[in-house]
Amino acid sequence: MSGHSSWGEVVHNGDVPTVSRGAPRADGRVTGMRVGVVGAGGRMGREVCRTVLARPGQELVAALDPLHRGADLARLVGVDAGGLEVADDLEELTAAGVEVVVDFSRLEAARRTLAFCAEAGIHAVVGTTGFTAGDLEELGQRFAGPAAGAPNCIVAANFAIGAVLMMRFAELAAPFFDGAEIVESHHDGKLDAPSGTAMRTAERMAAARADAGAGAFPPDRTETSLLDGARGGAGPAGVRVHSVRLPGLVAHQEVILGAVGQSLTIRHDSYDRASFMDGVALAVEAVATRPGLTLGLEPLLGL
Repeated sequence: MSGHSSWGEVVHNGDVPTVSRGAPRADGRVTGMRVGVVGAGGRMGREVCRTVLARPGQELVAALDPLHRGADLARLVGVDAGGLEVADDLEELTAAGVEVVVDFSRLEAARRTLAFCAEAGIHAVVGTTGFTAGDLEELGQRFAGPAAGAPNCIVAANFAIGAVLMMRFAELAAPFFDGAEIVESHHDGKLDAPSGTAMRTAERMAAARADAGAGAFPPDRTETSLLDGARGGAGPAGVRVHSVRLPGLVAHQEVILGAVGQSLTIRHDSYDRASFMDGVALAVEAVATRPGLTLGLEPLLGL
């Protein structure tokens, strides 16, 4: 996504609002949130718009996407959108009184959007992938939470509840096996490889092995590769990661672990983008009560 020139501007609104209009429930989730979607014209963005429009207790008040500026949102998402038009100016978020932004855009656009939201006091739920460690450190500083006069932010590599559980199961299994590889498969329009989910899975497996005193997996013994990349890329703790990109796929991952005489395969498949929406809705309703930067859905699920 190429940004409109105004996407690089940061608006200063004086005091940063840190109290949502919504009321916290007993489970810490907040309803009545005014939501803006950035990247609204993309496949994930459209699904998020449909979800917010249908979700009791959430109100879609802004949709941004420079590639679809001026479009009737209803024509993009196929449901009544209350007359909303797609905008391309980040200032529309403040003009519409947005309390939570959901961002499924490209990395460079997301960086600009999040800088704007942090300054404007708007909480953020982020599904864009590719952030570096430096990006996350900066986000932690910008979204330092109400105690610092700043909003909150949730960044997740995957919003499918099943995928979150898959990563957790792989983390639990990692210390007990002698080797592990990850095969992630996505649609042919995905721009980054490996996926954020695959990288996050490998990182968590590596951390679990380190905590257990197991260290990295034994090194790959392959001596000859007839094709570059045939053995995938070496990730944390020596976990090999393979990326597949094909038409017809959505998002799929399997973690294969091996030991003498046995193997364990943990697999998750998303066949439709609707599979991510329960996690998105959970994050939107939880972000106002999660101070600072939260990585992944695991803390929201008690994992």
